[in-house]
Amino acid sequence: MTLDGMTIMVPVHTAPAAQSPYEIARGSNGATRILRDGLPLAEVSFPLRPRFYDRVTADGVPYWKIATLHGRDVLATTVLQECVRYQSRAKTCQFCAIGQSLEAGRTIARKTPEQLAEVAKAAVELDAVTHMVMTTGTPPGKDRGCSVLMESTAAVKAAVDLAIQVQCEPPDDDIWFKRMHEAGADSLGMHLEAVTPEVRARIMPGKAQVPIARYLSAFEAAVPVFGKGQVSTYILAGLGDTREAILAMCEELLKRGVYPFVVPFVPISGTPLEGHPGPQPAFMKSVLQPLAAMVRAAGLRATDIKAGCGKCGACSALSTYERGIA
Repeated sequence: MTLDGMTIMVPVHTAPAAQSPYEIARGSNGATRILRDGLPLAEVSFPLRPRFYDRVTADGVPYWKIATLHGRDVLATTVLQECVRYQSRAKTCQFCAIGQSLEAGRTIARKTPEQLAEVAKAAVELDAVTHMVMTTGTPPGKDRGCSVLMESTAAVKAAVDLAIQVQCEPPDDDIWFKRMHEAGADSLGMHLEAVTPEVRARIMPGKAQVPIARYLSAFEAAVPVFGKGQVSTYILAGLGDTREAILAMCEELLKRGVYPFVVPFVPISGTPLEGHPGPQPAFMKSVLQPLAAMVRAAGLRATDIKAGCGKCGACSALSTYERGIA
């Protein structure tokens, strides 16, 4: 939803949301307001259903099963909806629901480059989408999905002028960064999720097999290719990492020109962590307020990112702190 001109991702299909003191109500004048314990706080608005959702590919796949609207103007897709980490509960990331939407029929297992190009072109023309996020489940193989992302990016870029962020685990060979960039990727996300080995091993035992040291070396190789601030990483606050550990890692990332996108953990229903509490607002403020100052001091800004989650910013208040609003 949009509040005071800022787009915010608000989880509603979660257990904690059912206990929330906030609610949305439409007033007699037609305005939509957010209330806390019945008292109105502010007017809010919601994006309309995207027009491209009404279209279907020639082979009968609804466009919304191929890519969806995130935030206000972001097109997002998971190119491969299957992941080697998801095959076993002993390896899976405990917060991940990549298989659930596939099992529920809300998406398809693999989106072809042609399908992605078709949907992206329509999303730009019909709904004024300005950038795109391509993530992927990690397939077998040492490139960890980079070849699939490279092909998909090239197809979309050939069809429409749209900034694209690709997201993957660090590949075996750093040459993949150059290949994806040359295919048209504007920015890159490689997500640590958690910043200490202990939390990583507990929360995502499979993904933790790629050590933090490899992420750091991958960042060092990728930043010269994509540019300072165009490589980012997701960090989920609230999974067990301390404030000090998160900020220490962010300092290391900023030294390397990497944008640390710290977001509050949101439990997803049906996952092993569905009952895990999210972080308290005071904890998030204690992280994001100093982090925003660190980001500014490093010469990075969310608004300078060409495409991706950090640019959108709906899942975290970090960009709000960067602008000195919070």
